[in-house]
Amino acid sequence: MAADFADFGGAAREIDSSGAKWLHMDVMDGCFVPNLTFGPPLVRALRTRTKAFLDVHLMIVQPGRFIREFAKAGADGITFHYEADLQAAVEPEVHSGAVQKFLTEIRSLGLKAGISIVPSTPVSVLEDLLPFLDLALIMTVNPGFGGQKLIPECLEKVKKLAKMREEAGQGFLISVDGGIDETTAVEAKKAGANVLVMGTAFFANSDKSGLVKRVES
Repeated sequence: MAADFADFGGAAREIDSSGAKWLHMDVMDGCFVPNLTFGPPLVRALRTRTKAFLDVHLMIVQPGRFIREFAKAGADGITFHYEADLQAAVEPEVHSGAVQKFLTEIRSLGLKAGISIVPSTPVSVLEDLLPFLDLALIMTVNPGFGGQKLIPECLEKVKKLAKMREEAGQGFLISVDGGIDETTAVEAKKAGANVLVMGTAFFANSDKSGLVKRVES
């Protein structure tokens, strides 16, 4: 999302040459979040231009409609939102069942399955879903636009989730997305994050390989 929309291929090359291992793709539909980005065709195009893990983040109303399309396009992992319309009843147990169904479908396609929550959603909603997760994405800003500042309170959610992961004996990754730069990356790692989604700070840095090395150290 933070890349030059007129040169996604060039952005992919920059990511590869920097030493970063993942390419995070923010798919927005203008409904779930107040912005529009792109769909499966861009994933398909970039699949031929990068060896990076294509981490597709669906910020869309009905993710179940597009899981197979993004899988066919070449995604390596698909993350959707707990808060999305999963065409299920509002009862928590029914909603969790729908989330589990989609996580299982993603895994059945050979992809890594992820769930994301926005800042206002407590991590407790993920407790029964931990065995079905490969990745849990904690949004550290309200999704929709890049360049926002990280909400510090969201790192407490990362800590809680890391504790839940340890107590449950699970090995899923914890990802953070929103306001990540060199300073907040350190804080997120201390909180228990394994994956750092960096957009604006990455593309604005002239020494991208140095940035990646410093963040990973």
